[in-house]
Amino acid sequence: MSAEGQRAAGQAAAGQGGPAAAAPVVEAQGVDLTFMTADGPVQALKAVDLTIRKGEFVSFIGPSGCGKTTFLRCVAALERPTGGTLTVNGMSPDAARRARAYGYVFQAAGLYPWRTIAGNVRLPLEIMGYPRAEQAARVARVLELVELAGFERKFPWQLSGGMQQRASIARALAFDADILLMDEPFGALDEIVRDRLNEELLRLWARTGKTTLFVTHSIPEAVYLSTRIVVMSPRPGRITDVIDSPLPRDRPLEIRDSRAFIEIAHRVREGLRAGHGDAV
Repeated sequence: MSAEGQRAAGQAAAGQGGPAAAAPVVEAQGVDLTFMTADGPVQALKAVDLTIRKGEFVSFIGPSGCGKTTFLRCVAALERPTGGTLTVNGMSPDAARRARAYGYVFQAAGLYPWRTIAGNVRLPLEIMGYPRAEQAARVARVLELVELAGFERKFPWQLSGGMQQRASIARALAFDADILLMDEPFGALDEIVRDRLNEELLRLWARTGKTTLFVTHSIPEAVYLSTRIVVMSPRPGRITDVIDSPLPRDRPLEIRDSRAFIEIAHRVREGLRAGHGDAV
């Protein structure tokens, strides 16, 4: 979808009182990113135009190397665009990082094996200098949110992979940032565990209202979780389609058998195929 199309859709949604009525949380205009390597320049992102508003759940899907994670890293100020403009909560990504605007959940849980689950979740609060009583209260609250209450004194090796990822999500939520950045957090898990965590993540999103940016390679996961799906082309990463989901916010897993779900999945699949054709 073009930048003009996104703006028109946003204005229409705003008139209906939808998520677009809120101020932009992430706004990208013509974002390019070129890496300089020993073999020459590599363009990872090209002319990315995207507006994400408060409370949205936006998934990014595309082939490996298409720039999904790179865009997330730009939002988190871990990479710096070489062209265009990118703002987070109306400020630069660097300023948003200093303002603690987001929590980041990586592909691997990244828990320290020598710290308990509570100790891992507490770590960013320690670094930020929160008082000990507030640290304890926040840790208890987020472990309850991700259904890990009672596992505070366990060590990561005593938990399943799915439980470790829930602990990683709790750590990202501990300092109550408005934005949650999730880089394919369930990709290494089996399908049964992944389905359960998808359900839990939707419930968590409904309870917290976090603006969520979610990277995935799974079409069903993207369709199930998202209010909008951003389809990206092979490198250089471009947005080839932005799909607004008509699905209700309350989504049992069985919704994946519905006609609406199947139609959205088909559109995502066609968008991915078209992106490959454009890249040839």
